[in-house]
Amino acid sequence: MKWKTPWWTAVVVAIGVSGCASAASLPTTAPTTNEGHTAAGHPADPWEGFNRAIFSFNEGVDRVVVKPLAQGYDAIVPDLVKRGVRNFFGNLGDPWIGFNNLLQGKVGEAFSDWMRFGFNTTFGVFGLFDIASEAGLPKHNEDLGQTLARWGVGDGPYVVLPLLGPRTLRDAIAWPVDRLGDPSTHLADDSARFAVKGVDVVATRATFLPADAQKVGAIDPYAFVRDAYLQRRHYLIHDGNPPIVYERYE
Repeated sequence: MKWKTPWWTAVVVAIGVSGCASAASLPTTAPTTNEGHTAAGHPADPWEGFNRAIFSFNEGVDRVVVKPLAQGYDAIVPDLVKRGVRNFFGNLGDPWIGFNNLLQGKVGEAFSDWMRFGFNTTFGVFGLFDIASEAGLPKHNEDLGQTLARWGVGDGPYVVLPLLGPRTLRDAIAWPVDRLGDPSTHLADDSARFAVKGVDVVATRATFLPADAQKVGAIDPYAFVRDAYLQRRHYLIHDGNPPIVYERYE
């Protein structure tokens, strides 16, 4: 008998992306206040009214469905297994990361990413063990949004998408192509595809549970997530060495 995914798995997959997008955007040492910005009028956020409404919706979905699943996963699953799950999904992303490095002219990094994938898939048991990092092949973080930025495409307005979370307009346009670069998207069996993506979503959300305290402690959680996301993207686009820009919005 063919196994079929329950209807709620598809829901978890969709809404979970929102939680992951919000959490994954938080930098390691993000500020817990919104000093330097007023409650409205951020120059990168001309659609703030719409964005705040969608942010509230996404937060509600995350609070009711995705976060409880992530908390259960974090409490029940052994650390060794959680590390293996993270390694597995990280390995799936390396070929697309390498392709984006190649498009950005970083040929050495691209071949490093593809070698990582070969090493970890072969010797790391389909990526469950990160053998490549121990061999001196570092993990990179690249996507089409970063590639477009390196080609000179501007950020565009900040936007919060239903279920998908924070983006710049450039990153929102690039996201569907990034999804095509995810091997799990191309699984022919719907049940397998939803199951794999569901595990990815819950595992990723669990990874960023500690960041929730920073967001909750912020004066304005919406502004905190927005500023953290924009800072994080700026950091990634410049490969961890962004130019320092001092700005203050009154």
